[in-house]
Amino acid sequence: MRLQNKVVIVTGGTSGIGAAIARAVIREGGQVLVHGINEAEGIALTSELGAKSHLCIADLKDQSAPEKIVQSCIAQFGRIDGIVNNAAVIKNANVKTITMDHYQEILQVNLTSALFLFKAAYEELKKSSGSVLNIGSINAYAGESSLLAYSIAKGGLQTMTRNLANAHGVDGIRVNLINPGWVLTEREEKHKIASGMEPGWPQRLSRTDIPFGTMTTPEQLAEAAIYWLGDESKPFTGAVVELEQFSIIGRNPEKL
Repeated sequence: MRLQNKVVIVTGGTSGIGAAIARAVIREGGQVLVHGINEAEGIALTSELGAKSHLCIADLKDQSAPEKIVQSCIAQFGRIDGIVNNAAVIKNANVKTITMDHYQEILQVNLTSALFLFKAAYEELKKSSGSVLNIGSINAYAGESSLLAYSIAKGGLQTMTRNLANAHGVDGIRVNLINPGWVLTEREEKHKIASGMEPGWPQRLSRTDIPFGTMTTPEQLAEAAIYWLGDESKPFTGAVVELEQFSIIGRNPEKL
C-alpha cells in the first residue's frame, strides 16, 4: 500500500486521467477527494470507490473554487497529503480565431486555479510534508498551432511547478509535473470524432502516429502519479517528466 492513509485531492477527477488516478489512490490505501463539475459522473465514481472517497463539485472558473475544494477535503478527511492538478479545458483556437474570453477561460482552469489551490492548501501541505503533482502536457514545449492558449497554459504550469518547488522545498512540500503525450481518454476519442475522424480511429493509427502500436491509457499515467504522490519519490522535487511515446519532445510533424 504505497499511499496508506494519505489524503489526496484530484481535480478533474470524475473521468479520464483523473478518475484513473483516483482509483489508483484508493487501491494503494489512500483516501481521495474527487473534484469535478459533472455531478452524475462524480456520484458514479465515488459510489464505486466507496467510503474513502468524497465528491466536491466546483467550477474552477469561479475564483472561490480552490478554497471550497480545500475546505471540503479538510471537513471530510481532516488533512491533505497530496494534490493532483489534473483539471483541464481543451478547446481549439489559433492566433486568428482566439478571443479574450477563450484565452481567459483556458488560463484560469488550466493554470491559475492550480496556483490558488496550492495557496489554499499550503498550510495543510506544510503540516503533512505533502506532495503536489501537476498534470502538464507535451504541448508545453511549443504545442499544436490549434491549441495556442492551452499550450501557453501548460508552459506556465511547468514553470510554476519549478518555481514552487524551489520556494517550498524548505517547507517540506514537493511539487513535480508530468507531461503526457497523446492519451486515449473518452473525451479525446469523442473530440477527434467531432473534428472529423471516423469512429474507431484509435484502432487504425499507424506506427508513425503511435510507435508502440497502441495509445497510452489513463491507467498507465495513474501508475506514474502514484510514484510522485508517495514517499518513495522523496526527496525529489521540481522534476518535469515527459511521458511520451516519441523519443524526442513534441508531436510528430505529420500529425500537426
